[in-house]
Amino acid sequence: MNKRNLTSLLLLTFCFFTWAQETINTSNRETDFNFNWKFHLQDDTTLPTTIPIADTNWRDIRLPHDFGVEQSFSKEFEGCTGYLPGGVGLYQKHFKLQGNTDNKNVYVLFDGVYNNATFWLNGKKLGENPYGYSPVYFDLTPHLNKTSENILTVHVDHSRYADSRWYTGGGIYRNVKLITVNKLHIPVWGTFIKTPVATKEKATINLETTVNNQWSKKSKFTLVTKIIDNTGNEVALKEDKLTLKGNNKQVFTQDFSVLNPKLWDTKNPNMYKAVTSIVHKGEVLDTYTTPFGIRSLRFDAKSGFYLNEEPTLVKGVCLHHAAGLVGAAVPKGVWKRRLQALQACGVNAIRTAHNPYSEEFLELCDEMGILVQNEFFDEWDYAKDKRKNYHDRNTDYITRGYVEHFQKWAKSDLTRTMLRDRNHPSVFQWSIGNEIEWTYLHYRYDTGFWKDPNNPQAAGGYWGSAPILSPEEIKANYDAAKKGEHILTETAHKLAKWTRALDPTRVLTTNMVVPQTSMVSGYANAVDISGFSYRNLDIAWANKHWPDRHITINENPGTWDDWKQVLENPGVFSIFMWTGIDYMGERDGDWPEKSGWGDLLDLAGFKYQGWNYFKSIWVDEPHISIGTLPVAKSGFKQTGISGQQLPENSNAYKWRDSNMHWNYEEGEQVVVEVCSNYSIVELFLNGRSLGSRSMSESPDRLFRWTIPFEAGTLTAKAGFGSQKVTAQIQTTSKPVGFTLTADKTILEANGYDVSHFVVQLVDANGLPVKTENAKFEFEVDGDARVLGVDNGARNNIQDFKSNSLTSAKGRALMILQSNLNPGTVKVKAKSEGFETQEITLQIK
Repeated sequence: MNKRNLTSLLLLTFCFFTWAQETINTSNRETDFNFNWKFHLQDDTTLPTTIPIADTNWRDIRLPHDFGVEQSFSKEFEGCTGYLPGGVGLYQKHFKLQGNTDNKNVYVLFDGVYNNATFWLNGKKLGENPYGYSPVYFDLTPHLNKTSENILTVHVDHSRYADSRWYTGGGIYRNVKLITVNKLHIPVWGTFIKTPVATKEKATINLETTVNNQWSKKSKFTLVTKIIDNTGNEVALKEDKLTLKGNNKQVFTQDFSVLNPKLWDTKNPNMYKAVTSIVHKGEVLDTYTTPFGIRSLRFDAKSGFYLNEEPTLVKGVCLHHAAGLVGAAVPKGVWKRRLQALQACGVNAIRTAHNPYSEEFLELCDEMGILVQNEFFDEWDYAKDKRKNYHDRNTDYITRGYVEHFQKWAKSDLTRTMLRDRNHPSVFQWSIGNEIEWTYLHYRYDTGFWKDPNNPQAAGGYWGSAPILSPEEIKANYDAAKKGEHILTETAHKLAKWTRALDPTRVLTTNMVVPQTSMVSGYANAVDISGFSYRNLDIAWANKHWPDRHITINENPGTWDDWKQVLENPGVFSIFMWTGIDYMGERDGDWPEKSGWGDLLDLAGFKYQGWNYFKSIWVDEPHISIGTLPVAKSGFKQTGISGQQLPENSNAYKWRDSNMHWNYEEGEQVVVEVCSNYSIVELFLNGRSLGSRSMSESPDRLFRWTIPFEAGTLTAKAGFGSQKVTAQIQTTSKPVGFTLTADKTILEANGYDVSHFVVQLVDANGLPVKTENAKFEFEVDGDARVLGVDNGARNNIQDFKSNSLTSAKGRALMILQSNLNPGTVKVKAKSEGFETQEITLQIK
């Protein structure tokens, strides 16, 4: 083929893919609606007076899109959301319908738009959705141009950018679908599937299917459902001949039985799907697929949680919904890399702190076998102080959040979220709220700890003390307290009622930060499980006074003491550490630190020593690893004797700051912390034994030595014979080069697939140099796009949307995403003074 013909073929291929995305084929129920949007960042908050808007000069983008993370960090912005601004975004999409759309209804489904969004089609207002985390859909049918161009317009007002205590993102940051159906159809989120019996021998499946007849006359049809297993085999079938009145909607029930089912659990996440069709006179009018898992959930206040009647400990982490350099518009591959890393150290559950996540995230948890506590709200009737949590103490415009809409929108947001999410087997709990007590002021004072209403941080020893008042005394304080217009308990029962009406199969929980008052006030009665937040000291007290209530941990700092509560209290089955991964936000006054709080992974998804620590606790396989930190920066008391173990009251949190290197000043006193699940560990420096430590003298499961630094090799050993494990770190010299690695070298040409590229400085022996840094630049030759760069450091304020940056700990990350065209892509990493490194990708 000559060069001209090849160029013509490539151009024709590009035009075909572009046409395929702009032209909507109504023969499919769902169509990807993420491509070929126009975007403009508006200067003010005014709603446009003319819709649609001339958009010739707007940017061409694809969704999902987060306009907040595209901007630069600045100390002029708020630390509560990571020193990034918000803004007002305008989006438009031009599209045409192809084929016969008579007798069809067309809907558009937005999985998440942050926030205060208003929607139009061809100048006709479709509606609005203030909450940035709830999915919403609209019927386009009355306003569609069936033979000419249509323009869908979305106005997103995130000018109140400090409306949360974390980075929220801004824009149409989740997927969008166009849904085309017959007038006799199953609506969006129109099925609810339950598995009332789920054993290894037999499963019963109950499927509720809503059918919507938008014809004026009654319709006769057959409802056909096939149950398909994960190998594609049909394991059950049901056909029902039905009649539905015109302009009517009805729920129909079908029951199935499956012998020897493949159960869904955290180790074998077997998935099924129910494929439901509406058939009329031999013609299939609509087909709706419901992925699901066969599993049972049981919670017992005395003995804990049972998944498929197997006792299961929940090794959970809290996460926020953004993911570093991609912001809140997180590709599935980015989440997969992070979740795989979490699973590798034993994590089996995620708490969606403090809002619903994307449908795509839940699909991934279904596929990977990760339990999800699905949380609805961080605020109810009253606002939190976005800068310091607690109650609202500022009335400035930028911090006005969801509480402005809660009274009007809460039921709708909760309902839409649950209808979307309730078929996911990964979802095992609904959480109606997070630390809500802060916003009802008297709750904290009822405990007897807080004294000064003007200084809510003055907790009178609350965080380190068990309850000082009896339940009766706290209840008397509660009854006598001055209350506002809204009562926490009443709101909780209202939310619980709505939740149970939509899903009677799962338990309800909430995250209680003042459980002493919550247990006596009636708040705890609204939910099935009381999840305590940083209040391990209240567990024994609560179990004594309310022995029949189920109590566990929904949020905790992530220490050995937290896990001990699970091991020592049979009813306490979970922890959810704060947090599994660093996130941007809650950093007021900490500039340039814009992120933090991660226990296991940093903002770029690199491992902290905490990853090793929890792997040694949670994973039943031999493990040993070494962390180090200078005594002078450790907060520990100087022992003064080489090799002497630190006192038992040593701060158990120090592994969060541990370095995974052995490079210090000669003679500098260094704390060595070894994580292991063996009972005895021996430490060696350059072959010399520095003695052994035993688990019995390590109350936080960290084996510690204090030693003067000496260049060379630090080795930790444990076990015997074939079970012996060894960890080793070595002093490195100056970097002489760097490595470039990619987690994937073959990508799908779908516009979504991603590859993570990591550079790491190395010395002459090929050892990673973690104490020096360099500036790196990435060059991409081929049809792919750079999503951004990061080094994972909490104080990194370099622009994410770039192809160059200075490393941290000698390493940096670049994420590359495919486009729609197959081909070869070459990625080069450059750094002055070092040899350029290159990796070739195939996009197919």
